[in-house]
Amino acid sequence: MSDVVIVGAGIVGASCAYFASRAGLSVTVLERGTVGSGTTSRGEGNILISDKAPGPELDLALWSRSLWLEVAAEVGAEQLELEEKGGLVVATSEPALADLHAFGDQQATAGVQVNRVAPGELHDHEPHLAGDLPGGVHYPQDMQVQPVLAAATLLAAAVARGARVERGITLTGAERDRSGAVTAVLAGDRRFPTAAVVNAAGTWGGEVAERLGGPVPVLPRRGFILVTEPLPRVVRHKVYSADYVSNVASDDAGLETSAVVEGTQGGTVLIGASRERVGFDETLSVDVVRRLAAQAVRLFPFLADVALMRVYRGFRPYCPDHLPVIGADPRVPGLFHACGHEGAGIGLAPATGLLLTQLLTGATPGLDPTPVPPTRFQQVPA
Repeated sequence: MSDVVIVGAGIVGASCAYFASRAGLSVTVLERGTVGSGTTSRGEGNILISDKAPGPELDLALWSRSLWLEVAAEVGAEQLELEEKGGLVVATSEPALADLHAFGDQQATAGVQVNRVAPGELHDHEPHLAGDLPGGVHYPQDMQVQPVLAAATLLAAAVARGARVERGITLTGAERDRSGAVTAVLAGDRRFPTAAVVNAAGTWGGEVAERLGGPVPVLPRRGFILVTEPLPRVVRHKVYSADYVSNVASDDAGLETSAVVEGTQGGTVLIGASRERVGFDETLSVDVVRRLAAQAVRLFPFLADVALMRVYRGFRPYCPDHLPVIGADPRVPGLFHACGHEGAGIGLAPATGLLLTQLLTGATPGLDPTPVPPTRFQQVPA
């Protein structure tokens, strides 16, 4: 019998396994595919402070950033491809710059490092930027990891502490005692006895929650990323246009795109970002690809002559209030959720894993979990 069964071996599930095993819990991880094969493998690996307004998500992000550095000190930054590269947010118009400065002022009051960049200084940060941009803001706390490598490394560290990983397992339900508490997780004809189960199924967290008896409204939000041919390192930071922040916070179901450009250690340049709610439709949209390419060229004109190597897409686990679902579910004793992070799952994974572990073990939470409970979307009987 395990102390906890974790459903999902993406970056969040791997983080939960890492911290739970570090706390001395016996851990079993169930994954229907391979490690990091879902949403984790469809992202850029962002660990962002720059796009978050003061509030619960920013608090999680700041804590998580420090935990990423703590993890890197244990496993080695090279095992995560962790880069403290910083972010550069640029405006394409004077009104957008004014909004960007106002947003940065709010963040600064919450402890974010915010450095305004005058138009004449932009090229000191990114020499290849377009020459007509009115200014920007530099965020030195932004970082990046290689997401699948990071998930695999965290999970390997958990296994080294005794965690068990079962692949090719599709959860079908839970076994509960007379009080309603979870006693086992079921997967077809297999039974995994446990005192607790963590729903870390990412974009499929809503489906898993239903099967476990504690529904949460996690929905897919499709996004595309363009990958260029390998280049010399020509983009130093994560660079994005100021309208990215409003797109992330938007409730619109329709297509939204904003330029996000960054280099990788392998030399490729990643170009995003798009968002649209179309269910689990994986159809390649040429229109989205064109829009993203044009917006990237607006920021970095040299990209017009760079070959596109591939395009990939995935689904962000979206919650209606843009906050993740983290914590115990009072409707099903023994059920915990760690999902719904939308595009911030990579960055928020360590804080999610440690907070979940503290709740599982009864330790004092390092951060107030009350803004992100599983039951905030509906009335729950007392």
